[in-house]
Parts: sequence; C-alpha cells; structure tokens
Amino acid sequence: MHSAVDRLQKKGTYLLFVSLLWVSHSVIAGGNPASEVEILKFQFIPQEITIKAGTTVRWTNKEKRQYHSVWFEQAGDPEPQYFFPGETFERTFDQPGVYPYRCGPHPKMTGTVVVE
Repeated sequence: MHSAVDRLQKKGTYLLFVSLLWVSHSVIAGGNPASEVEILKFQFIPQEITIKAGTTVRWTNKEKRQYHSVWFEQAGDPEPQYFFPGETFERTFDQPGVYPYRCGPHPKMTGTVVVE
C-alpha cells in the first residue's frame, strides 16, 4: 500500500519529467529555424535563407527514395557525396556573402544562402 508521501513523490517526479520535456522541446523549437533546410519534392525549402556569419546550415533529405547533394559549384567546390532519405548535410558559413548552390544530380534544384 502506497502512502500519501509516496504518491506525492511519484507525482512530483512525473511533473518534473513533463516540465523538462516541455522546456527541451521549447529550446529545440525556439532554435534558429533559418539554419534548417528541408529537401522535399525536388525542392530546397526554404529556397533562400539569411543567416549570421558563423552559423551552420543543415540540409535534411525528406524524400522517400531520392538522393541529392548540396553543391556550391560557383564557389569552385567539388560536388559533395550524395545523401539519401533521412540523411543530412551540413556547412558552416564564416564569411558574409551570397552563396548560391544546386543539387548535383538535379541541376534545376537551386537555393541560396545569404550570410550577414
């Protein structure tokens, strides 16, 4: 048989867990959304993002079956490896400027990173 103290401790533990879960979700959701780009239906979403210097941008392949790449061809970069559904590609932008990119295997898929 559980005493009132046991029930209060369990309830307190549960409330603490729920509170921490809520706070961690808020921190994740409150992060810099401009640093995330999704790839879906052969599009970069958003197609153009503006970030501050020093920010890392993460592209996530949300396709069901298609591979992609994020290629900064105009900057003279070699084409990176393709990444598949559920995989990510990241790049940190340290210098202000405008960085156009495209998907290697799908040249009509284009995007731009603007770094302030």
